[in-house]
Amino acid sequence: MNPVININNVTFTYPNEEEPILHNMNVNVKKGEFLAIIGGNGSGKSTLCKLMNGLIPHYYSGDFEGSASVNGLDVATSSVAELSAHIGYVYQDFENQLVQARVLEDAAFAPLHFGLKDYKERAREALRLVELDNYENEFVWQLSGGQKHLLALAGCLALNPDIIVLDEPIAQLDPYHARKMYDVLKKLHEQHQKTIIVIEHHTEFIADYCSEVLLLDKGKSVWKRPVKEALTAIDELVKCHIYPPQVTLAAYKLGERASLPITLEEAEDYFTDQIRQKEPQFYQSELSFQKEPVASFHDVEFSYKTVDRSYNHILKNINVTLYKGEKIALVGNNGAGKSTLMRLLTGFRKPAFGTVDVLGHSTSNQSPEQLADCVTYIYQNPEQMFIEDTVRRDVEFFLKARKRDGYEKKVNEILELFNLTDLQDKDSRLMSGGQQRRASLAIGAAMDPTIILLDEPTANLDIGTRKQLTKFINQLEHHTELVLIATHDMQLVSEWSTRVIVMNEGQIIYDGDKEGLFSNVPLMKKAGIIPPQIVELSHRLRLSPAAYSIESFIDLYHKEEEVAWIT
Repeated sequence: MNPVININNVTFTYPNEEEPILHNMNVNVKKGEFLAIIGGNGSGKSTLCKLMNGLIPHYYSGDFEGSASVNGLDVATSSVAELSAHIGYVYQDFENQLVQARVLEDAAFAPLHFGLKDYKERAREALRLVELDNYENEFVWQLSGGQKHLLALAGCLALNPDIIVLDEPIAQLDPYHARKMYDVLKKLHEQHQKTIIVIEHHTEFIADYCSEVLLLDKGKSVWKRPVKEALTAIDELVKCHIYPPQVTLAAYKLGERASLPITLEEAEDYFTDQIRQKEPQFYQSELSFQKEPVASFHDVEFSYKTVDRSYNHILKNINVTLYKGEKIALVGNNGAGKSTLMRLLTGFRKPAFGTVDVLGHSTSNQSPEQLADCVTYIYQNPEQMFIEDTVRRDVEFFLKARKRDGYEKKVNEILELFNLTDLQDKDSRLMSGGQQRRASLAIGAAMDPTIILLDEPTANLDIGTRKQLTKFINQLEHHTELVLIATHDMQLVSEWSTRVIVMNEGQIIYDGDKEGLFSNVPLMKKAGIIPPQIVELSHRLRLSPAAYSIESFIDLYHKEEEVAWIT
């Protein structure tokens, strides 16, 4: 079968860069594949996909060598418009693709501007395929993050391309909407014979949905293999900073080398005969504190007026106290109110009703500038933290503005702590995703806040970089009294947090430890939470207590072996 995408000996270098981002790249994609492209941050994944739809070489200038074709069309001589009839592209920053006010109008935008008379019919069919057909008259801004992502996909489907490329389709989605996105892609692949290509860091999703895997490293194609063969190549993956599914790594670390499981179902079958079964247990968590309060919410509500003058209620009856020394994970569906709750602590937003206190003082009586002395908010997009033209100047900006004595010594310590000393003269905006995250954390730590707030700090990062970043997040404990993270990353929740607050539709529906959360299936379903793979495996094997990391699973496994041997 002839490939639908054929890339031969492509080398591409961005302007002002000495090294090519793609180096002698050779890739073939056959019709009907569900291909995952994996690799560490900066390995060339997004650049490769921009080559597929013609943005390279037409819109991103640089030195281009080699050839690439899509359905027989030469990428270099065919326009992006011509290629878009064959290949649809959903960007990592998918909201930039939403250009109209209402859902149907946005889905119809491409076929309308291609002059297709049936543009509305195409748009409605695309919305049906992504299960947004009941939202066609809604304003786009009224959709949740997951629904907006599906709408961006619908905008591509309206042209009915044979190939769909998605750059990190679940990076900004809660676990429920992440699963929904992949279920839609599975339907498009199996029922509508679409060739699907995803850039993906989450190997658990790759194991469940994809058929082939392409590994990139430093701009080169390492190999392309069937999914089972790819995800069990442990040493090769880890060398490229890619971590296989948790169940695969657990079996590998226990000494298994053949027939490694890659899905929960395979792992359950593999371990069931080896671990003694127990009755499942439910943990009712109750947090008791004898600690010093740092911030609190009392009967807080927040809403804003919509275009039709009605009120959209974001937060409802929030009552919670946050204590010194805690590591709190704030979780819940897209649109649950997590970011709004954190912004209330910064003073950028004021409660409509109730009071928000920080260090015993109401935020309603303080400006954001005053609160910035004790509360730091680190944005989901690190670039929003960068003001100056070097890392060092960004880190020292707040201290210089506040005229702090001896700030140079503190900046040196922070740069060393976050492994940024060798990068201090580099423009923060030109660094890799992982380096930018470290820089944003350093900026926050240098402000020496009492409370530090992080919004999705691990989004869009490969697993290796995420694990490194978690270590740097732990460094923040030495510079602040409270760390609060809003996140969809359940591995981060499982391995890092001491307390979990779950939000749903603007309300707090759970406040306790991770054991209580991950043992409560109805609660997780309501909040759109899917536990980490190793936690779910523990539940299926009825391990008590459940394992919350690969290391704790191995310890429990060995204990179960000892018990079985003794009995």
